[in-house]
Amino acid sequence: MQPQENVEQYGYRQELRRRIGLTDLVFYGLIFMVPIAPFAIFGKVYSISQGMPALTYAIGMIALLFTASSYAQMVKAFPLSGSVYNYAGRGIAAPVGFMTGWAILLDYIVVPSLLYLVASMAMHASIPAIPVWAWLLFFVVLNTVINLRGIRVTMSLTKTLITIELIVLGLFLAAGVWALLQGKGHGFSFAPLFNPDTFSWPVVFGAVSVAVLSFLGFDGISMLVEEAKGGSAQVGKAMRLALILAGALFIVQVWVAALLVPDPAGLIAHGDPGDAAFYNTAEVAGGSWLAHVTRTATAVSWGVADTMVAQVAVSRLLYAMARDRQLPSFLAKVSVKRSVPTNATLFVATLSIVLGLWMSNRDDGTDLLASLINMGALIAFIVLHVSVITHYVIRRKSTDYWRHLAVPLIGMAILIFVVVNANILAQKVGLIWLAVGAVALLVLYAMGRRPTPSGLAVAEEQHQ
Repeated sequence: MQPQENVEQYGYRQELRRRIGLTDLVFYGLIFMVPIAPFAIFGKVYSISQGMPALTYAIGMIALLFTASSYAQMVKAFPLSGSVYNYAGRGIAAPVGFMTGWAILLDYIVVPSLLYLVASMAMHASIPAIPVWAWLLFFVVLNTVINLRGIRVTMSLTKTLITIELIVLGLFLAAGVWALLQGKGHGFSFAPLFNPDTFSWPVVFGAVSVAVLSFLGFDGISMLVEEAKGGSAQVGKAMRLALILAGALFIVQVWVAALLVPDPAGLIAHGDPGDAAFYNTAEVAGGSWLAHVTRTATAVSWGVADTMVAQVAVSRLLYAMARDRQLPSFLAKVSVKRSVPTNATLFVATLSIVLGLWMSNRDDGTDLLASLINMGALIAFIVLHVSVITHYVIRRKSTDYWRHLAVPLIGMAILIFVVVNANILAQKVGLIWLAVGAVALLVLYAMGRRPTPSGLAVAEEQHQ
């Protein structure tokens, strides 16, 4: 390990074991994003984009490749768990780091709840005798037990689960292409990628603000930098590879699905209130058996695979903020035997149950959770780009103007445009969450616990 990869120079002890290789990281990112993620939100993206879901996902992938580049630069500068919390706190200023960590916390903490809820509702639709709350408890307990056994167990299982998802995706694509060749659907066209009759930038970017939900998770790879064998270089490479692979899979599947939509005009006009649009296209492609398979695969991938790695990511963020005393210290406890932040993992499980059960009783529960997730992530990504410019160009006087100035500016501009064109609910939720974070920051200052993202500074303070 190179000296700059040693967390001890930042005042921390290496409590998490370096056991994860490049392939593991890529699989982790893919399973977090879920290769079949568009199954669940295809109808909504199709409707908002006016029938251009492939273009929506292509733009989303390009936008987040700029963000992945900025992640790679900051993880190299600060190879620590905590992701944007550490990058903004050390690259810009400690209070900015707290607010950015607070913003991404909205994404990471709520993600498991949304995934559990969607999966539980899907399983309840398939097996009505078992209520939503029972499925939710089952998924939470299962994933928590797996994650408490250690990161290697989690990584091994993700490979199996992602293989199953890819098999299901392969079945859909094969059946879909065969159906198109047999004259079903609307025939091959480039309309899902570009339709001059309905195209406008606000329309497309409004859809991107929804589709970006499918990509969230590539950034979770950065949370594992203290557990990666190859350190920051390996993490940066894994983020780009996972994002490109997922983007390609997303574009292909929504393109085929768009060509098989039974009632395009109706879907655009009325949306997809039952979230069944994709499964209807699967039925056109291969019959009711394929619709059932894709629906069940969605439930399992969201309820087990994605939530499993989401719980890993948020527990590392809580651990990082807690060891800097920005959150209660009990969240920083690590199991000596398993090298897992035990209390943080259990806290995420408990919160997922409470939030999931609460939202399951609201008609707008899934939409509200999705809005929380998207805005938290987008705000944090924008600050990430600012931290690259501040740390490298302003502080270190870097002359690598492409990676340290142009790329962050382009990425930031795209994300700001996405936020501006997001729905009003998402914008309001984002502002409210930031306001709560600002109050929390003031409370920390009043308690004499000002943000200090430095283990060394905290250690010195504790010995005084």
